[in-house]
Formats: sequence, C-alpha cells, structure tokens
Amino acid sequence: MSEIIPLTASGYQKLENELNDLKSNVRPQVIAAIAAARAHGDLKENAEYHAAKEKQAFVEGRISLLEDQLARSKVINLDGEKIDRVKFGTFVTLEEGESGTTKTYQLVGDLEADINANKISINSPIGKAVLGKSVDDEVDVVVPKGRVLYTIAAITA
Repeated sequence: MSEIIPLTASGYQKLENELNDLKSNVRPQVIAAIAAARAHGDLKENAEYHAAKEKQAFVEGRISLLEDQLARSKVINLDGEKIDRVKFGTFVTLEEGESGTTKTYQLVGDLEADINANKISINSPIGKAVLGKSVDDEVDVVVPKGRVLYTIAAITA
C-alpha cells in the first residue's frame, strides 16, 4: 500500500506547477536539443547528444516522481478549524528559553520542508516535539547542538 503524502495547498500547487513546466516546457526543449545534436552526425563522439540524452533521463525521472507524489498526496486544509494546538499546516512561534529569541515555523510534510523558508517537517525533531502542544507549553528538543528548551508563544493557521 502506498503511503499518503500530506501537503499544504501551496505545496501541492508548487509540485503541480513544476510538473506542468517539465511537461510543457522542459521536455520539448530537451527533445529539440536531442534532434539538433543528432543532426551533427556521429552519435558515438557527440557530447551534445549524450548530454541531452542524460538530461532527458533526468527530466523523465522527475516527471515520474512528481506524478507519483501528487497521486499519493492529500491536501490538508485548516480553513474553519479551531487552532488551539500545533498541527500539520499551522504556524508555531517558539521562544528559546535561554536567549528569549523567537522564531516562527510552519509545520509541513517532508516534501515541503525548507528551513530557509521556515517550513519544518512534522518528522523533524522540533516538529515532533511541538505537534499536539498548546500555547505556553514547554518543549525540550534534542537538536544537533544539544538540548534546547522552547516555549510555544503562538499558534496560527
């Protein structure tokens, strides 16, 4: 049985946009590059041809992967839900115990996780620690630099 992949609506749209771009723009460009390289003659020593074929394999593999992921995905929508606990898709503001600094993260699935965009996976150490918690709850998280104590300062949709 295939595993369901949780996604936010924006995460689903991002994957769908990438798939559409690969199919309608990138794939035709690669096919044209292969045809142009083929016209240059001897394929055995034609670096352009081999590079284009390699890119084609990558593009087709990515298309296949995205189609599989989108087919198994489930969009989790929080519209109209009462947000009193940290759950998939919510934004959680954490206050670090020692320094008092705050950081806001959105809890997302593994496919959407991007620390540079403050999107953390529900399967990450912080994600697992805060899931199901409420405002003012304290969480002790084991991170690569050691243990960090956070207080949940806010939860929003």
